[in-house]
Amino acid sequence: MDELNTYAEAHTSPESDVLRRLNRETHVQVLAPRMLSGHLQGRLLSMISHMVRPRRILELGTFTGYSALCLAEGLAPDGELHTVEQNPELEDRIRRYVAEADLAERIHLHIGQALDLVPSFQETWDLVFIDADKINNDAYYELVLPHVRAGGFILIDNVLWSGKALASYPVKPADKDAHAVRAFNDKVQQDERVENVLLPVRDGILIVRKR
Repeated sequence: MDELNTYAEAHTSPESDVLRRLNRETHVQVLAPRMLSGHLQGRLLSMISHMVRPRRILELGTFTGYSALCLAEGLAPDGELHTVEQNPELEDRIRRYVAEADLAERIHLHIGQALDLVPSFQETWDLVFIDADKINNDAYYELVLPHVRAGGFILIDNVLWSGKALASYPVKPADKDAHAVRAFNDKVQQDERVENVLLPVRDGILIVRKR
């Protein structure tokens, strides 16, 4: 799998200088750097955003801002991105890189709990990226889906959960994240409000289109 990923990255457009520096800094200075979307997934997020040309993007789970910068690349000329991060210790780093990417007027960072903040946003979303705690995937999904335009998209990250989403993978009862991911994936598969495709890129990304 590592060899396939290396080959895929070698045949994918490179990161910008800002993204490359953010990628490196995150891996050197931040705990749990594997949470970063990274080169391959980042280019996929950018490509999807360019296809959709969204006016309004919502991201749940900013981390150090890498995915927000990638998603913002495809914004419509008057587009804006709202991103929610629960960890205030990451705020300065996020704002610094957003400014370096010259996106301070288009990316709006909100620090706090998504379930508390999102209901106050008076927006209709063209594209939503859910990359927060997996226990609340279903709550986030139900929170945003009514506010996604018909034909709009929701992307959910880490839906393979290191392979633990597979029914053949033995999961301990105490592994609440794995059980939550499995249940959420099964729910979306049966949800007649949407169409969906699960891509095995990185740790799995579920692409959902609202009917």
